[in-house]
Amino acid sequence: MERMPFERSTNHYDEYLLPIDEQICALLKQRKHLSNNNPGFPSDDTISNWAIKYDLYEDYLSSFFGTLRMEDFFKPRVEPIGFRKHIPVLKSVEIDDRLYSITFIRQYENASVINLNVDWDGTNDSPHLHEHCDFELFLGEQYDSRQDGGSGSTGYFKYDYIVSPPVPDDFSGLDLVFREYSDHFRVKPTGIEFVIHL
Repeated sequence: MERMPFERSTNHYDEYLLPIDEQICALLKQRKHLSNNNPGFPSDDTISNWAIKYDLYEDYLSSFFGTLRMEDFFKPRVEPIGFRKHIPVLKSVEIDDRLYSITFIRQYENASVINLNVDWDGTNDSPHLHEHCDFELFLGEQYDSRQDGGSGSTGYFKYDYIVSPPVPDDFSGLDLVFREYSDHFRVKPTGIEFVIHL
């Protein structure tokens, strides 16, 4: 899923604001460091008090602190280019009547694309409501992995991941660690975690 490029909403800028804006950037860096990159969210009472104290709107402050939780979304993204080949995997794990499988890895010059398939008996699923959670994919500190969308239907869901740098063509011994979260910010783990050993 490609992110839309940022477009400036105005070309107006008062140069007198530069020192204040730089202080804001310095404070954001300090906040990120002190929070150990886990920004959290101030309480409703705190937001309400700050809104009164600094003559700001509560929703404006809530939106600002909500955006701080989305920093990873703005991280520069690798888009796969130069398709090379498909490498069969055919590995699966079954947990609580759900089959989690990787059938292949799509190799590009600058990245790998991995699809996690989730299958279950969907005969009792609602045809209009498909509840699903988010899965985080971890391959090791040397790899950046980001979820790049997904799709599904009754009894099936597929999650797409872009991994950079690409995994080696001979990926034997590599572990794909998946952790399930009930929220998009990945702060509420469901307790489901599994490893697909390649």
